[in-house]
Amino acid sequence: MKKIIPTLFAAALVMSLVSCKNTKQKLQEYVVTYNKSTAKSFHEENITLTTARGYLEEGKIELRFETNLKENESNKSAAVSSFPILLKKMIKENKIPQELIEEGVRFDTYFLADDNTVLAKEVINKEALPILLK
Repeated sequence: MKKIIPTLFAAALVMSLVSCKNTKQKLQEYVVTYNKSTAKSFHEENITLTTARGYLEEGKIELRFETNLKENESNKSAAVSSFPILLKKMIKENKIPQELIEEGVRFDTYFLADDNTVLAKEVINKEALPILLK
């Protein structure tokens, strides 16, 4: 019993220290984790690659979704309607964490054609989040 109490105390202390990360640390961790795991296991129609880039001073994360689609009006129109649905799904699956958005991190997201031109762009922040989740 005497050994259990110090062990539990140490575990509680470690847990409290881990949960005391500031927003910039969480932003950095998210970018690293996204690029190591989510980006590699990401499977959506027409998307060939997805990457995250963090901007600590600006408090934002850029998510890029590269596709095999050609840049034309038909694909732009389809992307404008389907991209918000993909982002909503990612938020609900915590691939884009609401916690970071609520802490003030802005997500600039880009759906790109095969030549890296922008087919659709969405900015996700505190104000845009409720509209996106409707």
